[in-house]
Amino acid sequence: MVNIEAKKSLGQNFLKDEKILKIIASSFPTSDNDLIIEIGPGQGALTKYFIQMPGSLICYEIDERMKDILVHFKSERSSIIFDDFLNRDISKDIVDDFENIYVIANIPYYITTPIIEHLLFSGITINGMTLLVQSEVADRFIASPKSRDYGYFTVLLNHFFEMQKLVDVPPSAFSPSPKVFSTVVKFVRKKNIVSLDLDSFQVFLKRAFQYKRKTLRNNIGASSILDEFLESKNYSKSIRAEELSYDDFVELFNKLA
Repeated sequence: MVNIEAKKSLGQNFLKDEKILKIIASSFPTSDNDLIIEIGPGQGALTKYFIQMPGSLICYEIDERMKDILVHFKSERSSIIFDDFLNRDISKDIVDDFENIYVIANIPYYITTPIIEHLLFSGITINGMTLLVQSEVADRFIASPKSRDYGYFTVLLNHFFEMQKLVDVPPSAFSPSPKVFSTVVKFVRKKNIVSLDLDSFQVFLKRAFQYKRKTLRNNIGASSILDEFLESKNYSKSIRAEELSYDDFVELFNKLA
């Protein structure tokens, strides 16, 4: 394999531990009518497993230095798009109909949230994701109400997925070694997802968690509807956003809407 130096500006840390790579690649069994989306394939450490699996593959890579390597993974059922993933209209890149769409990737840590948001608001149905992320970020994804890691993004992810940690990954599993520990997180799409205006729900959640030290009433604005909701749940008027569950947020959002 060609030795290409990782670019810090692109958040590149190449996963080299084959045991971890196999855990990630096999996290979702695929069929011929499924699609895997890989973001940031780099030198193809995961991609080499994907092309051996049933189904189709789309890889997004911003670093054109990888062209000579990744071109070997192109086929009738796999494509490599050299572009900034955050600038892509994913729904237009997917030209066929698939039974399941899975996102499986070691994504750049510094844009983890923008990447996931771009996926969630892309207009495509994502049946599952397996992502290698910074351990602190993984803790936020799966946090419970009343914990310090629980926040806006936790609730948004809970709208779509059941989440679990698969394995923790030490810095030594990468080249170069990052200064942080990492975790593989698996996201499985919920069977019954509540129907709501997702854009408005996102705005609502961001407002609710805008100032963590302030009460929910201060963040979203006091109202008789909010007070009635809090009273019906036996919640104090001084409650903060991190004390509410996902179901609480959905109920309150619908009442306020």
